[in-house]
Amino acid sequence: MSDEVTGRTAGPRRRGGRGSGTVRAALSTTQYRSLKHRFPPSPVVSEDELESIHNASLTVLEEMGIDFMHEGARAILKKAGADVKDGVERVRFDRNMIMETIKTCPSEFTLHARNPERNIRIGGKNLAFAQVASPPNCSDMQGGRRAGNQQDFRNLVKLAQRYDIISCTGGYPVEPVDLHASIRHLDCLSDIAKLTDKPFHAYSLGKERNRDGMEIARIARGISHEQFEAEPSLFTIINSNSPRRLDTPMLQGIMEMSSRNQIVMLTPFTLAGAMAPVTIAGALVQQNAEALAGIAFTQLVRPGAPVVYGGFTSNVDMKTGAPAFGTPEYMKAVLAGGQLCRKYGVPYRTSNVNAANTVDAQAAYESVFSLWALTQGGGNFIMHSAGWLEGGLTASFEKFVLDCDLLQMVAEFLTPLDTSPAALGLDAIRDVEPGGHYFGTAHTLERFETAFYSPIISDWRNFETWSEGGSPTAYQKANAVWQKELAAYERPAMDPAIEEELDAFVARRKAEGGAPTDF
Repeated sequence: MSDEVTGRTAGPRRRGGRGSGTVRAALSTTQYRSLKHRFPPSPVVSEDELESIHNASLTVLEEMGIDFMHEGARAILKKAGADVKDGVERVRFDRNMIMETIKTCPSEFTLHARNPERNIRIGGKNLAFAQVASPPNCSDMQGGRRAGNQQDFRNLVKLAQRYDIISCTGGYPVEPVDLHASIRHLDCLSDIAKLTDKPFHAYSLGKERNRDGMEIARIARGISHEQFEAEPSLFTIINSNSPRRLDTPMLQGIMEMSSRNQIVMLTPFTLAGAMAPVTIAGALVQQNAEALAGIAFTQLVRPGAPVVYGGFTSNVDMKTGAPAFGTPEYMKAVLAGGQLCRKYGVPYRTSNVNAANTVDAQAAYESVFSLWALTQGGGNFIMHSAGWLEGGLTASFEKFVLDCDLLQMVAEFLTPLDTSPAALGLDAIRDVEPGGHYFGTAHTLERFETAFYSPIISDWRNFETWSEGGSPTAYQKANAVWQKELAAYERPAMDPAIEEELDAFVARRKAEGGAPTDF
């Protein structure tokens, strides 16, 4: 076994003091687990306007339909009463059938990890952050932009383990193109299962990958097939091929995962002006139609199977056709998606995204706008939370650290305000005469180390002290942080018998050829 996947778990580490200019370590405690939304979600449209989007979506399903490109999937739909014609991929749905079918969707459920303390509750007021997923490239300050590879893949997985604000990996944090596509999933999922003790994801790129992913997740947890089906332990992202199409690999993914009670996150990729109408309202109608068709299909495969409504509607730059993220339009779509999910009683997946090409002000402010929208929109499961750059084409090590800082700020914002008698501070107010200060009061001295959030990146030194310290930028500080965190990584313990079984399974599947690479 390589040195990359051996070791022990890391213990808590303390961050440097505020204003010290030192490189601060990850907050490796349970502080950022089990996050909850505390504020009422913000509506972006009225109830009447929401109903008009809903009804327009059902009209799309009734009159225009969705292409289901898998014959077996169409057979399931036809048996359930959908309008399916032999040899024709287009499927149409009665609106009442859709609404009755989705009633079995669970509103809340648990994604189980091999470490039960890392289980994720999805739905309701719960909030979970997943690492960036699927970029073909990665970058850092020293190495620049490069094609994804196994070494960088493993390093990003290790960093996800270091930060408790990251609930799980969201897929491959970068695509390791140096691994053959037929066996890539076996190496990657085995690595994730060993290098982290958090839940993970399997790509729906052919049924073999789904089945292998489920078996790796089951073995890693050391549970029976029956317990695996009773306790969802793996999720997949199903992207409709917008406009209005679910292709064969995606439908196979739904059938494989939902039939075994594993989690499907049904996410149309509806970019207004490209794969969806140029208006945000029109793009939302199409997003909702595609999402409802896929969600209903999960319930026809297995009523009660866990499913998440995914929203990924944004706009394109009409000058170049390039996707834009973190825009006002994206924010409106995220808020409206949350309203639709609450209407249907299903959990909501959205994303922390930006379109910046480097770790600069654009990368930061577009991510902040994304986070603002998904927090106010009631997002439950947040994909691409840390590391996304260049519209999803690059996973950045420095952006990962910057995003973790932003996510921790969101978590601190959601922490209830302490209004206990001690927090009200009347004794401290009595101790300080008008014109005095609170630095030396017992009230301050008891709390000064934990009173305020201590950021990973922000530098609060004055200009002179900052200059004397080398005038470090946020980009430079993030670069130093990820390297320090990677050096401090230690692998979470795994039962040797489980690891042996996992290695044997991966070796056997590799010997069998893995998964086909053509569909």
